[in-house]
Amino acid sequence: MRVIAGKARSLRLKTVETMATRPTTDRIKETLFNMLQPYIRACRFLDLFAGSGGIGIEALSRGADKAVFADNNREAVKCIQDNLAFTRLAPQAEVYQSEAVFVLRSLEGKPPFDFIFMDPPYDKGLEQEVLTYLAQSSLMDEDTVVIVEASLQTEFAYLEDLQMELYKEKKYKTNKHAFIRRV
Repeated sequence: MRVIAGKARSLRLKTVETMATRPTTDRIKETLFNMLQPYIRACRFLDLFAGSGGIGIEALSRGADKAVFADNNREAVKCIQDNLAFTRLAPQAEVYQSEAVFVLRSLEGKPPFDFIFMDPPYDKGLEQEVLTYLAQSSLMDEDTVVIVEASLQTEFAYLEDLQMELYKEKKYKTNKHAFIRRV
């Protein structure tokens, strides 16, 4: 896994040596950031279920002002910190080791994020738990884009009840990115 573009371009990132994480492939990451590129500069980026931190690090490398990383796995957090140090992006980052909703609660009162990316374990309903929290959170406003990396089977029919909408979906061979915003 490597940084695709920006000031840390081509640097190889460590990955977590466990089956509990599945790093987003370089190809999928490149596709995602090609869609986001016009909006990344100077943004605030949140990477939930961050694993090795590759998505948030890519955002920082491409010009995000700030990235917050959260993962509940101790080895993942150490990997994120090592990758941030190696890429020299640590000064623009905050890293939390805790469950996603606990991290969101601790961030309340700070400015909303421009992008909230989450890659939770597939088919466990964790994305719904986080989206339900975000529906009432000050960390998300009408301009915030939530991107969920999920299995192809993941449904988002409940979004209307949260006053959110799935406005774009990009499907790959084994998973998809769902783009969600408030309505």
